[in-house]
Amino acid sequence: MEFRFAAILVSINLLLFFDACLCTATTPIYSSRLIHRFSDEAQQLWVSKRKSNGKSNTQGAWPEKKSLEHMRLLLGGDLQRQRLRLGTQNQLLVPSQGGQTYNYGNDLGWLHYTWIDVGTPNTSFLVALDAGSDLFWVPCDCIQCAPLSLSYYYMLDRDLSQYSPSHSSTSKHLSCSHELCDHGPNCKNPKEHCPYTVKYLSDDTSSSGFLFEDQIHLASVGGNKQPSTAWAPVILGCGSKQSGEYLDGIAPDGLMGLGPGGISVPSLLAKSGLVPHSFSFCFDKSYSGRLLFGDQGPTSQRSTPFLPSKGKYVAYIVKVESYCVANSCLKPTEFKAQVDTGSSFTYLPHETYEQVAAEFDKQVNAKRIKAQGFDYCYKARSLKLPSMKLIFSMNQSFVIENPMFQIADNQGDLSCLGIHPMDGSDGIIGQNFLMGYRMVFDWEKLKLGWSISNCQDIGDSREVHPTSPPSSASPKSLPTIEQQRPHSGHAVPPAVAGRAPPKPSAASPPLLIFTEILWESVMGVGLLALSLRSLPLVYIPQFTIRLVKGSLTHVGGFAFGTSPYQKNKCVLTTNFVWRNSDILLIA
Repeated sequence: MEFRFAAILVSINLLLFFDACLCTATTPIYSSRLIHRFSDEAQQLWVSKRKSNGKSNTQGAWPEKKSLEHMRLLLGGDLQRQRLRLGTQNQLLVPSQGGQTYNYGNDLGWLHYTWIDVGTPNTSFLVALDAGSDLFWVPCDCIQCAPLSLSYYYMLDRDLSQYSPSHSSTSKHLSCSHELCDHGPNCKNPKEHCPYTVKYLSDDTSSSGFLFEDQIHLASVGGNKQPSTAWAPVILGCGSKQSGEYLDGIAPDGLMGLGPGGISVPSLLAKSGLVPHSFSFCFDKSYSGRLLFGDQGPTSQRSTPFLPSKGKYVAYIVKVESYCVANSCLKPTEFKAQVDTGSSFTYLPHETYEQVAAEFDKQVNAKRIKAQGFDYCYKARSLKLPSMKLIFSMNQSFVIENPMFQIADNQGDLSCLGIHPMDGSDGIIGQNFLMGYRMVFDWEKLKLGWSISNCQDIGDSREVHPTSPPSSASPKSLPTIEQQRPHSGHAVPPAVAGRAPPKPSAASPPLLIFTEILWESVMGVGLLALSLRSLPLVYIPQFTIRLVKGSLTHVGGFAFGTSPYQKNKCVLTTNFVWRNSDILLIA
């Protein structure tokens, strides 16, 4: 991993008060006050109201902040709203730590991760999520594993873990006679422990060890039941020996395969009768998201059937019957595409790619530039860029409002087409086409579902198209050719580094500049995700933020503030208090 970037995303739990204004002198000022329903102020109001009604007992009725009960109540509220809209009766399962997914950027290979608890007593693992494979494995009784110490991972706030079956009272060896043991030359006796080796298409990347059965810890929410803790038996690989990219920062604490195979976690949860054989991903434009087991989506979602490969249903494959660039629908050439949450870009068969790219070039009114492996880039950020539409089976439209992404290189700010050619007759629909959608992988009904979502409320299924990223968004740095290569769901998305602003004068206070501000609610918890540019690059695990006053422009759910170096834009003025540090940064 040769790139390290000066832009980071920080999520901050906070109560946000702000004055919002438009950036012209003639527009009126609108004031609003946001109070989270589990904030201290809301609690004080609740206590005051109870006392005014003659009810003095207020103990134990308010959840401790950031506790599991707090998260369950928040997610339960989301699900209650969804049931009111959709009438669903299914319960859902999320990892016991909340089901929030994270993307730590280049340092952890641009995969999405979530925390999952395994065993008795429980041990927490930060596992990569991969819809392109089936096996769930974690580092275990290590012979050759990635470093697990916090000192190797500046973006984390704790050491990573190692699983040991002997330390879990619920672990069981999986024997060679088990139906989920893939019999090989190393299985000579049916009573022997079942070995595994899983190889990935990345150069010399593998995990090997023995298979065990143990429990994962989940939170059960939804349906007609009260939120509760759930335990589910799963098969996991005790990965004592890793190789290749798994020793170089990719999935250092394990990987959860979410494919449809019988050994995958979604399959085993369904086999246990806990939830339907279905799960959903939702990624927002800040690369965070949510994972839900058992989610079959809203009734209003669109869907298309999965297709078999060589007569067998083995992956999340759909049929693309035709495609359009803006209002221009091209000569249809049908192809199959795997929907892969691990691939950063979308890959089309060569002939289809040439048609699509040529039509984009025709519609973009700017000079075409080649930039480090990207053949269709344009030197303008304010371009009106065409959307794209895929037509799946059953005439179901899948709209990609902005198939371009913004980058910066030595040629300046560029907008590049996030589509690449691929050998063979099939394609891959990657992350860049899935942003802003709640994607439902329903293996029970053999269909892919999708609905527009802000990834804050799982009941959000508005029948609208996702908005294009605002032109004020920060430009991105180019990924390397290695980062672009698709390999079994492990391709990585483009880098998201911004360029550092000019250094402040010696007389100025330390300067921290916003390039992107996103108010979001993850499981109902208020978060402010900030794309930051600073010199020098520092990382502090926790800090508090107090928003004094600021001007914000709201665009499709995003709140954008820009630096003082950009004229005619809103500037957000904020005081930062950094914990564990004697630095006061003022932006």
